[in-house]
Amino acid sequence: MATETAAESETRDEHAYARLGALMTRLHTYDLKTALQRRGLIVSNPAKAGCCEQGPQRADTITCKPREDDAHRLWFYSSWGEPIAEADHIIDAAVIIAGRLGAG
Repeated sequence: MATETAAESETRDEHAYARLGALMTRLHTYDLKTALQRRGLIVSNPAKAGCCEQGPQRADTITCKPREDDAHRLWFYSSWGEPIAEADHIIDAAVIIAGRLGAG
């Protein structure tokens, strides 16, 4: 496997960030709160209680990175490292995330 150049890595990172931005927009249709940061997309459901005082709302941090067993295509991942959906499948990912966070 060829080594990725710095320019290729930067392009991939920019595409991943753009995919997270598109996902953020889609998640707003479920009335979920979002905050896009370099480390990922923080998504929370203000209408559902979380697990503890530190997490008063149901929440997750979604990342976008290459999936090795899928030809290194970009995928969305939960904060537990579970693959959610391919990054080009924004609607599928939003439905899964909204369901996990108890959104309507």
